[in-house]
Amino acid sequence: MISSAPAPLMRKLLLIAPLAILTGFALLPAGVTADAPPTDQQAFDTQVRPMYDKYCFPCHTEKDPSSGTSLAQYKTVESIQKAPAEWRKVVGRIRDQTMPPKNMPQPTPQEREIMALWVAHTLDRTPEDLAPKDPGKVLIRRLSRTEYNNTIRDLFGVDTRPADKFPGDAGGGGGFDNNADTLYIQPILMERYLSATGDILDAAKPDRLFVVRPSQKVPARSAAKQTLAFHATRAYRRPVTTEETNVLLGLYDIGIKQGKNFENAVKFALKGVLISPNFLFRSESLFGKPGPYPIDDYALASRLSYFLWSSMPDEELFRLAAAKKLHAPEVLDAQTLRMLKDPKSASFADSFAGQWLRVRELYSNSQPDTGKFPEFKPALRDAMYQESILFFQSVFQENASLLRLLDANYTYLNEDLAKHYGILNVAGANMRRVALTGDTGRRRGGVLTQAATLTLSSYPQRTSPVLRGKWILSELLGTPPPPPPPVVATLGTDDAPSKEGLTFRQRLEKHREKPECAGCHSRLDPLGFGLENYDAIGRWRDEIGGKPVDSVGAFPNGEKFNGSVELKQYMFAQKRGEFTRHLTEKMLAYALGRGLEAYDAPTVQKITKTLEANNYRSIRLITEIVKSYPFQYRQDAPPPAVKQATNAPAIKTASR
Repeated sequence: MISSAPAPLMRKLLLIAPLAILTGFALLPAGVTADAPPTDQQAFDTQVRPMYDKYCFPCHTEKDPSSGTSLAQYKTVESIQKAPAEWRKVVGRIRDQTMPPKNMPQPTPQEREIMALWVAHTLDRTPEDLAPKDPGKVLIRRLSRTEYNNTIRDLFGVDTRPADKFPGDAGGGGGFDNNADTLYIQPILMERYLSATGDILDAAKPDRLFVVRPSQKVPARSAAKQTLAFHATRAYRRPVTTEETNVLLGLYDIGIKQGKNFENAVKFALKGVLISPNFLFRSESLFGKPGPYPIDDYALASRLSYFLWSSMPDEELFRLAAAKKLHAPEVLDAQTLRMLKDPKSASFADSFAGQWLRVRELYSNSQPDTGKFPEFKPALRDAMYQESILFFQSVFQENASLLRLLDANYTYLNEDLAKHYGILNVAGANMRRVALTGDTGRRRGGVLTQAATLTLSSYPQRTSPVLRGKWILSELLGTPPPPPPPVVATLGTDDAPSKEGLTFRQRLEKHREKPECAGCHSRLDPLGFGLENYDAIGRWRDEIGGKPVDSVGAFPNGEKFNGSVELKQYMFAQKRGEFTRHLTEKMLAYALGRGLEAYDAPTVQKITKTLEANNYRSIRLITEIVKSYPFQYRQDAPPPAVKQATNAPAIKTASR
C-alpha cells in the first residue's frame, strides 16, 4: 500500500519510519501501546544519542557549555524527562535549524526530524513518578495596584483608583505584576495605604458603607458590630472570626471615647480593615497537613476572582464557598462562563494581554520620535492599545479558537486608528468592531500586525526586523534568543540608505555575516523582514527611502515567504502547537501568580492536549487552568531544618 502513496507522502513516510520504530509508533511489543511512556534506553543509546554526540554535545559540554547550556549530562531517557524546559528549547533549536551553528557539521533532514520528534515524544510521555505532584510555592502576597483598585471598587463602590498613586509593581516570574515574589511592601507604600483609607471611606456612599444603622431595636454598638463584621468578611475574603470582629469593635469604641459620632467612629474602625494584612494580602487558611492538599472553597473563590477579575469574589462566589460547592467541576465551569461574561472580565484582558503582548509598553518604554512621526499622539496611542485589548477580549467572550489571535477577519477601530490603517467609513472616537476586507484588511488581522505590537517592536526613528523577530519568538512562540554580546555594533537610528548606498536591510545582512552575530540574527531577522511593510508606528508603506520595500523573509527551514500575510499563514499552520503551549504557560503563570517550574510541565502538557482535542477553544483554556492541580492545591512550608551537632547553620526554608 505504501508504494502507491503520492511521492511527497512517500518521502514523509520514509523520513519518519526510523522514528516510528524508535519511539514505539510501530512494531510495538504485545501489551504496549503508542501512548505508553518510552522506556527503551537501548534505543536511545544506539539510535538517538549518537546523533546528539555528533552534532550537539561537542559544544555543550559540562566543562565549557555553549550559551551556558550543558547537554552532555543527559545520558538517560529519565534525565531528559526530568528537564523538560531545557529540552523543549533543544527541540526548538533543532527544528529552527539554528543548532548546530552553520559553521558546524549539519544533520541530514532525516536526522534532524528524528532528533526533534524523539525528544518531543519522550517529554510528552513523562511518567508521573518522574514529575511528582507539587502545587508549587504559595506565598502570602499583597494585592497589586490593579487588584487594590478593583477590590476597593467592589468593596465600597469607590472608583477613584487610589492605587494609581502607589509605587509601581515590578514584573516577576512569568512576566506579570501579580507575581508574589515581587509584591513586597516598601515603607512608602505603607504610608500610601494609610493616606488612602480616609479618601476611600469619604468617597463611599453612606448606604453602601453603613449596612446597619442604630434604631430603637438595634443599639449603636450592635449596629457597628454588624456593619464591621459584614465589611471585614468581604474584605478578608472569608468568614471573619469573633476575635477579629472584637478587635475592630474596639477601634469603634476608641472612636466613641474620642467624641466621634456613630458614622465617624465606624469609619475609624473601617480604616483598621483597610490596613489589615488580612485585606492587603491574599492569604489562605493553613491546615498543617503533610504534603499537598486541596485549598478550601473561600481560597478557591479568591483564586478564581483574582484570575478573571483582578478583584475580590462577588456574592455568588461567597455563597457557593459557604455551601462548599465551588470545587465541583460543573460548578467551576458554570462560574467561569458567568465571570467571563461579566464586564469585570475586562480587567483580565487588560492585565493579562496587556503584559503578555507587552502593549502596556506603549505608555512607558515605547516612545516614537514625534518629530519624525507627528501623527503619534496620545489619542492614537490609546486607540492602538485598546485595539489589542478589545480584540483579545472578543476571542474569549465568543469562545473562539485561540488561533484567531494569530489571524482574524475583524479588529477594533475608531476614526483615528482607521485612518492610520487606510480604512474608510469609520467615524468618531469610540472603538467599535470593524470587518477587515480586501488587501488592506488582510494586512491587519491578528495581534502580529496590529499597530501596538508593531510600534513597541520598533525604535523611535525606524523599524527593527531584529526586535520584531524577537517579539515573535519570545511573546508568541516562547523561544526567545539568548541576550546579545556585551558589545554590539549599532546600525544607526534611521532606515534611510547609508552613505555607501546600502539599504537598512543590506546593512543588517552585512552585520549578520559576523560569526558572533550570525547565530541569533539568522533566527530573528528573516521573521522580522516579513513585517517591513509597516513603519515604526505601524502604518503600511510600499517604499523606504525611495526604494520598494523588500519584505521577503525566510522560515527556519529556509523556505521563503513574502510579507505579513504569508507569515501569518505560516504561523497559523505550522506554529500552532508552539503558540498554544506558550500561551498556556503564560496564562497558567498569571493565574498562579508565580513563574512555572519543572514540576508544572505535566499540567501544561495535559492542558495543551485537551486544547488540541477541542479545536483550541479559548474558554477551554480557562476552565482547564481553573481545574488544574496547581490551581486547586497547596502545601505548607516544610518545618525548619534542625541544626546539626557540628553547629552548621540551619537551612532557611521559603515560606509558602
